[in-house]
Amino acid sequence: MLNQIALARQCLRDEAEAISGLIDQIDDEFDRAVALILSCKGKLIVTGVGKSGLIGAKIAATMSSMGTPSFFVSPLDVFHGDLGVIASDDVVLAISNSGETDELLRFIPYLQEMGVPIIAMSGNPNSRLARYATIHICVSVPHEAGPLGLAPTSSTTAALAMGDALACVLADARGFEAKDFAHFHPGGSLGKRLLTTAADVMQASELPVVSPETPMREAIVTMSKGRLGLCVIVEADSVVGIITDGDVRRAIERSGDAFFQSPAKDFMTPNPCRVEPTEKIATVEKILQEKKIHCVLVTDERNRLLGIVDSFRTNV
Repeated sequence: MLNQIALARQCLRDEAEAISGLIDQIDDEFDRAVALILSCKGKLIVTGVGKSGLIGAKIAATMSSMGTPSFFVSPLDVFHGDLGVIASDDVVLAISNSGETDELLRFIPYLQEMGVPIIAMSGNPNSRLARYATIHICVSVPHEAGPLGLAPTSSTTAALAMGDALACVLADARGFEAKDFAHFHPGGSLGKRLLTTAADVMQASELPVVSPETPMREAIVTMSKGRLGLCVIVEADSVVGIITDGDVRRAIERSGDAFFQSPAKDFMTPNPCRVEPTEKIATVEKILQEKKIHCVLVTDERNRLLGIVDSFRTNV
């Protein structure tokens, strides 16, 4: 068991070393690759064979989800009709650790004939793939992880990490934001938070509302029935303040028995935090965290109370 744990830890160290070693390998070629993809009027086509192909498919998926239209094409399928999906205004990212993969190299002349620029990603800057490519990104690793050092492990991890680095830089250059990410992931939890609005989740009925002159003993009853730990002070159909259960505890300490006969306006916090019904839940969640509050009011353009969103309702 100890030997197994030691081997697993060494494997992780080797792969971590492989990724760390990429830092010094990023040079002007990386910058050129970014510029080429940004100027591309078509798509980024990622290709590779075997394990490199699997890594390429993941890189293509990551690129697409972060604002760079991309998809994966296998060189093995190119010779059976899939070459038709590639156009002259596309850019190809070809991945091969050795840079000598025969099936991939046989694909290169067709791309050159079409005038399609090629970004090679390999561990061998002197390989044929590197020489034939427009740009070469080096992902060389000292050795593969594992007791035999033969199976693609550190090399595929390095290629995957470099693909992520490329995707991140491209997303930043495009001004890609969280709301953009949500449009590509509408079914995920992030997408739901970024696309769902305050109106979608707010409590809109049986709201704990009192007037400025309501005695605090009645306001507390209203607060308790509302089960939100607050009551909203409304005058002439307009929100003028809020009282939370924390406000109540502090006010009782200061005022004693007189507190219960005093009007709500004496203890309310004016101009409470409000959002429009169209505000995204992700923004509401950020407001709650930054202001260290547990509820936010939803009001219309005339400051009329439409509903209340608490921290539980933001967990969509």
